[in-house]
Order: sequence, then C-alpha cells, then structure tokens
Amino acid sequence: MSLPRAIEAVALATTASIAELPPRKHVLDLDDFTPSEIWALLESSRGMEEVLHRDIKKVPALRGRVVVTLFYEASTRTRVSFEQAGKVLSADVINVSTSGSSVEKGESLLNTGLTLQAMGADAIVIRHPHSGAPNLLARHLDRVGVINAGDGMHAHPTQALLDLYTIWKKLGRLEGLKVLIVGDVLHSRVARSNLWGFTRMGARMVICGPPTLLPLELLRSNEEAGGPPSLPSVEVDTDLDRAIQDADVVMALRLQAERQQSGFLPSLREYVRRWQVTPERLDRAKPGALLMHPGPMNEGIEISSSVAHGGNSVIEEQVANGVAVRMAVLYQLAAGRK
Repeated sequence: MSLPRAIEAVALATTASIAELPPRKHVLDLDDFTPSEIWALLESSRGMEEVLHRDIKKVPALRGRVVVTLFYEASTRTRVSFEQAGKVLSADVINVSTSGSSVEKGESLLNTGLTLQAMGADAIVIRHPHSGAPNLLARHLDRVGVINAGDGMHAHPTQALLDLYTIWKKLGRLEGLKVLIVGDVLHSRVARSNLWGFTRMGARMVICGPPTLLPLELLRSNEEAGGPPSLPSVEVDTDLDRAIQDADVVMALRLQAERQQSGFLPSLREYVRRWQVTPERLDRAKPGALLMHPGPMNEGIEISSSVAHGGNSVIEEQVANGVAVRMAVLYQLAAGRK
C-alpha cells in the first residue's frame, strides 16, 4: 500500500466512531450533545492527531467540500486552527472577514449567509460579537452546516471540546475530576460551553471570581421563563484560596475589558491580589494539577507569568490540540451531510 493510501486508511479508521452516531448538521453549543457524542469526537480527535504527527499531513476526507470561515471578530487561534484543520482534510477553505467584504456596505448577516450558501459552501465557521448569530444562520440555511466559533458571551463549543480532549489526554479520565474555572466567568463564552461539556462528562465544576463577574443565573432554574434548566453539579465560591483546594484542573480566564461596563471591579490591583492564579495558590491544588487558559492571556493579571510558563501549564498543548479537535468536528458535519 502506498503512503498516501495508508494515511487515508488510518484517517478513515479513526472516524468510525463518528460514523455510528446520528447525523449532526450544526455545532452551536454543547448543551445538546450527549456523552456518547462527545466521547466519539474525543476518540476521533486522537486519530486526527496521529495524522498531524505524520510527515504527510494530508488526507482526502473532505476533498471537494468548501469550508468558509466567517469572522466578525479578531481571532488567531480559532481561525488559524479551523483553516489548518480544513486544509489537512483536503477541503477548500475560504476566509471571509468583515474588512473588505459587503458587510462594510451594510449587508446583513443573513444575506451574507445566503450568499455563501448560493456559492456552494458546505460549512460556515462563524465568530460573531452578538450572541445567537450562529443560531440565526442555522435556522435559515438549509444546505450549509454551521459551526459556532464563538458568539458574544454565549458559547464556544470547539474550545470546550479541545479543553476536554487536553484533560483526557493528560489525566486519562474526565469523570470525578474537580475542575476550577476562575476569573471573568460572566463575560466568558468559553466558560459557558465548558460548564455544559464537563458536567455532561461527570466532572465536578467550581467557578470562582468576583461576585460581580459570576453569572449566577446559570445556576438557577430558568424553566419558568421558558429557558434551559440549570446546570448540574456546579459550585460557586468567591474565595480563590478555598476554591482551588484539591483541584485537578485550574482554568484561568481573561478579564474581558471590551465586553465590560464600569463598576464590575473596585480596581485592577484588587483583582490581581484576590483572584490571580499564582504559584502559591496553585500549590493548594492537587500535585500535578493542570493549568489551563483559553487565550489570549493577560500575564500578570489573571495569571502570573511563572505559572503560565511553568511545569503545570498545558496552554500550548491546548492550542495544538485545537487543530485535531476541529478536524474531528468538520468531519462529523461532513459525515452528517452525506
């Protein structure tokens, strides 16, 4: 068997678990994923990572498919990893940004989506500053799969999947782990998707930060208002020294000044004093606890430089794992559309 055919055979074998799942047209958040779906994506990601470690990083799984990245916000990690993921799978990847497109002329999101669908796009990877933008496209585009690459303060499902994958690779399990998320949870779409994903997989979730930056409504039942039920197994603590005790995973979040209004914090100095992840605080976690951050980091604010680049940090591994996970997500949507 020739080398290209051998690589193709490996890639197809690693995606067998996805093929057994019900078709999925869109990936908008993890709140509608079952544990078996998440496990299948994690298993597939492991196979995709094997492809990335080979000399020839190319498989024909999505040959002839068109993937459009539509980013209304600046991005480095997510955009580049989706582009790389599509190209490794042999898809035709087209990048569209607001600058230089008809968006500058006032074209609506829906009309942009309809235009891309008419041009033959198979999947649209969208990042948007307004919550619900990917859901809008998913409701109105009947021939295109939509992947949410981050919308407002709502969701970032592929970041949560790569976080799950990183922890599973390093610790060998997800169920029963204590996972602490500390920082600006209120404005974090990453935290929201992680809460859904980790609780689905049986982890014990703790969120910590200033009371003004904790979305307590996530922990209350919204059933009377017609919203989703409250998340299970989520604890809240405003004392980081207490919350970090015996944590298996510590995830620091960036202070999102661009989404904040005045009055959330008394001062930046106070935030650093009480909620920065430092070596002394990380020592309170379990030995070998993983230190994570979805990026970009504000070193010296939510996380000290020595911790960010220390032996517990898996931040660079998160970035690397993002390509394999997004390959698996793109493949699942393609399999669902066959």
